[in-house]
Amino acid sequence: MIPTIPQFLSLLQQYIDLDEIVHASFRKYFYASTGITRKYPLNAFLWVLIIQHVFSIPTDSLLLVFLHYSRHLREFCGFDKVPDFSKNTRFKQDFLEDIQTVFERLVDLTEPICQNIDPSKAAMTVFDSSGIEAWVTKNNPKYASRIIKQLKAYAKAMHFDDSYDPYKAAYGSMPSHAAANSDIKQLYIDGHFCYAYKFGIVTNGLGIVRSIRFYNQDFFDKHPEIILNKKSDSPDEDKSVHNARLLIPALQDLFAAHPLLNPHTFLGDAAFDSAKLYKELLSGDTFGTDANGNGKHFQKAYIPLNPRAGLENRDYSINQDGIPCCPNDSSLPLKPEGTSTRRNGLIRYKFSCPKVKWEKDLGTGKYHRTCLCSNPCTSSPCGRIVYIYPEKDLRAYPGTLRRTDEWESTYKIRTTVECSINHLKDSFGPGRRTQNEKTLHADLFLAGITQLIGVILADRIKQHQYIRSLKPLIA
Repeated sequence: MIPTIPQFLSLLQQYIDLDEIVHASFRKYFYASTGITRKYPLNAFLWVLIIQHVFSIPTDSLLLVFLHYSRHLREFCGFDKVPDFSKNTRFKQDFLEDIQTVFERLVDLTEPICQNIDPSKAAMTVFDSSGIEAWVTKNNPKYASRIIKQLKAYAKAMHFDDSYDPYKAAYGSMPSHAAANSDIKQLYIDGHFCYAYKFGIVTNGLGIVRSIRFYNQDFFDKHPEIILNKKSDSPDEDKSVHNARLLIPALQDLFAAHPLLNPHTFLGDAAFDSAKLYKELLSGDTFGTDANGNGKHFQKAYIPLNPRAGLENRDYSINQDGIPCCPNDSSLPLKPEGTSTRRNGLIRYKFSCPKVKWEKDLGTGKYHRTCLCSNPCTSSPCGRIVYIYPEKDLRAYPGTLRRTDEWESTYKIRTTVECSINHLKDSFGPGRRTQNEKTLHADLFLAGITQLIGVILADRIKQHQYIRSLKPLIA
């Protein structure tokens, strides 16, 4: 039976205790003597903002209407009367860092729950980036359309050939950031140009958010090793290069803040297909050390190959999936015959000629390989056999073989991070008309807090199908 809204609020009241989630320093700071008496309790502000994200109430003014007409909601949150419009905005801006501590605390509280539900998916780290469009003039669709229209007319008048791309030209001619705030960057998101605050999000394989990082000046001041190049005329290329440089610092921050997280499997898009990143992800102590003093790193990385960069080997060709091919026919991949672990602990992959068949010796009763190729690449009657040692080429063999059933089924899990990004951004509602960074940053953390509270509630009521969103519970 689907509960009504009052019943849903009763579930929250019964199973969620904000006192165990909110750190004492937050309460001390909130109730510190400032000469002004607090009319409304801290829990009231947190609950009303969480409820706003649960129901995707788009504006604070509409939220106040809900409070005005719903006695159940007022009593649940702890408001004696409806606060004025500015209270919520001021709360987000004044206590942004404390709101982040609530989010980080919930990440630690929900990690054991995720590991209990599915240890394999809980050990996955899925990364992606997106942006929150700010309320600036340049985000008016007419702004980009006007520039593109002018460039098309110019190309026609100058008789440019078909290689001219007015969209790339428009991208290059637009300012790299909004005049109102240099942190509002020009981005190319979901097929359109916009000016937005860029952020990175990490989820596990269950789709539960583990980290949210705003890529603002504070982040770059903390990581001076990140070198930002000037933009090119390709929005896709700029996005890939930028994401690749932000990945390792973002993950280092995550694992330093949450020692319970155990990096095991990384999933990302082709923007991270670089030899340097594979080495950092899959070897050494990039993410610190564990309790035994061993370096923390991923065991597998599911990253599609970037089509602009192929794989090479001087003895035989390698296709785009990292599979060695016949030296005489590059279109003929060799047949994988499994893996083996050597005495030194290193793993190797074995591949053999696909034109080899096992035939039985009638005299001995044993089977042996026979190469039936009409143009053999080796004099061996067993045909070509290739051994691959992944540690020698982590990009080609990032702990797993590409295009296998394991690869295909595992990489599909990456869609969870895209769903989580959409869910977090949708919870803002369509009416977020602000360019204030702190307000948007707080809203993003509150959306993450809402999802993580949902994880705790779903676990305590034994309904794990609702761990990613509580909306179906009250639909």
